[in-house]
Amino acid sequence: MRFSSIFTALALFAGVLIPSLAAAETRPVIVASTTQIADFARQVAGDRIVVKSILAPGADPHTYQPTPADVAMVLAADLCLENGLHLEGKDWMATLARDAGKPLVTATTGMQPLTLGEGDDSIADPHAWFSPRNAAVYVNNIARAIIGRDAANRAEYEARARLYLQQLRVLDAWIREQVDRIPVQRRILVTTHDAFNYFCREYRFNEGNGFLSIAPVGWSTGAEVGGGMTPERRRKVVESIKASGAPAIFVETSINPKQIRQIAEDTGVRIGGELYSDSMGTAGSAGETYIGMMRENVLLIVSALK
Repeated sequence: MRFSSIFTALALFAGVLIPSLAAAETRPVIVASTTQIADFARQVAGDRIVVKSILAPGADPHTYQPTPADVAMVLAADLCLENGLHLEGKDWMATLARDAGKPLVTATTGMQPLTLGEGDDSIADPHAWFSPRNAAVYVNNIARAIIGRDAANRAEYEARARLYLQQLRVLDAWIREQVDRIPVQRRILVTTHDAFNYFCREYRFNEGNGFLSIAPVGWSTGAEVGGGMTPERRRKVVESIKASGAPAIFVETSINPKQIRQIAEDTGVRIGGELYSDSMGTAGSAGETYIGMMRENVLLIVSALK
């Protein structure tokens, strides 16, 4: 079945939910595809706008399938936000917004992405938020979109954005300070899938791998280019881990840990802990915000590798 047909069916099923949603909320509504983008939007919007995330903590955007509740949420939105670069497998957020007739902003617009693969199999790496400098691009794009729809409160949105951008600069400096505690030869970051390329490039992990991720699974666990673990990729990763002398390898909150745990057994390397990757933590957890997830990831990485 075509994705648009699925959307139509979901919309019909969800129709009864829409009136109650609209009646319950009088403020403008922004619907973001991921938890990180929703957090960026909240930092700019404050209490003037309701911000909702389609993805829940721990969900994988690459393989996510929209639900009737998601359709209702988008139909009640004033503005939709996506990561883009095909993070949302098969571009499900763009499809939801288009079919609902809602404006869509791609938060990575204007960014120069890293490229994975070679030749016809090359793709743009969508996990750009793992560099706080890139996160600033997300925030600026989101701020412009919000101001474009509510120019009367421009000064307020700009003030919030400036404060948060300053916090991102502090976060970046703090990460560099923490990473400096890890001896250069031990800055080897092995995770389940290729989510940490921007982090590795920014903070100089995996020198022997061109400062890119070492991961058994590609950037997507779906059917897109680069997805899935092949026997050849697994063999190369096992060899890379053994050759690198990695002190530890890491599982991720949004990916089944079975494969990386098996690789840990095969290589004799311990599991260093669980990192937030494609989504943030649950409400009340230390990683429930972007700055929180980055902070907790760095503390865990430094503790395991230094």
